[in-house]
Amino acid sequence: MTASTSRTNTAKSRIAAVGAIAVAGTLLLTACGDQTDGATKDSGTKSNSAPLFDKLPADIQKSGVIKVGTNAEYAPMESVAGGKIVGVDPDIAAALGKQLGVRFDFTSGSFDGLITALNSGRYQVAMSSITDNKQRQEGLDDKGKKLGEGVDFVDYFTAGTAVYVQKGNPKGITSIEDLCGRIAAVQKGTTYEAALKTQSAKCADGGKKPITIESFENDTEAQTRVKAGGAVAGVNDYPVAVDLAAKADGGKSFEVLDKQYDAGPFGIAVSKKNTQLRDALKAAVDAIIKDGSYQKVLETWGAETGAIDAAAINGGK
Repeated sequence: MTASTSRTNTAKSRIAAVGAIAVAGTLLLTACGDQTDGATKDSGTKSNSAPLFDKLPADIQKSGVIKVGTNAEYAPMESVAGGKIVGVDPDIAAALGKQLGVRFDFTSGSFDGLITALNSGRYQVAMSSITDNKQRQEGLDDKGKKLGEGVDFVDYFTAGTAVYVQKGNPKGITSIEDLCGRIAAVQKGTTYEAALKTQSAKCADGGKKPITIESFENDTEAQTRVKAGGAVAGVNDYPVAVDLAAKADGGKSFEVLDKQYDAGPFGIAVSKKNTQLRDALKAAVDAIIKDGSYQKVLETWGAETGAIDAAAINGGK
């Protein structure tokens, strides 16, 4: 969710505003990642099938669990099916769990409160298609104002912002520049909301009318606005938009413009105070890339275009 989705490299993917809004009664759903063969459960006992267990902080070794905050509205990255949180991120987390010897427990809440909740200790990581950028690393809003603690990221995927429209593209939208003077729908607190703001400023600088940006608390509301014709387009992370176009109403509601904007890395967010967990996660991402389980997850969900060759820490700009 191109996360300060999505979710971009602006100043996407799903903007630093993600850290600005406190979580207050926003938690919606909890679902557990797979209890993998190498996992521990409240024992702290290492399994031979979990080669990276010793890299974890002692409290996680003891509990056998990593608590994960997400916003499960971004299929194929993370969504709810059959009462469980499923998708690319939960499956990658399950693969990481086999390397680390723990399980990842996902809880869904509002996207723009994830980093605040992480830094308050509610979660140990946030994994929700969050775009790694400098604003989120430093805890800044889109104007450079300090909002709170920043976070570190372990980058595991890459994606850009996409524009989607009604099926048949009745308004003839061919690029994000065509949104000048028109209404566009987006989820609040995302980097693709920032992408719209940036483009709107460019419209005004070029002598055109700015974009009327309608920001919603969740992405489903933005999709509904586009489907109903109240907005000429929506913006989202590219893999999410592609999945939406393929599946919504049997592929009859939306289509995606054939271009990605401001591609950047998705990262697992970790408190800057927890460098041991951060480094353990990086080692685990590298391990699942090497053993092939990472690629299998992406192939399962049709997300191969976002594959990376190696994990990075704070690789976003």
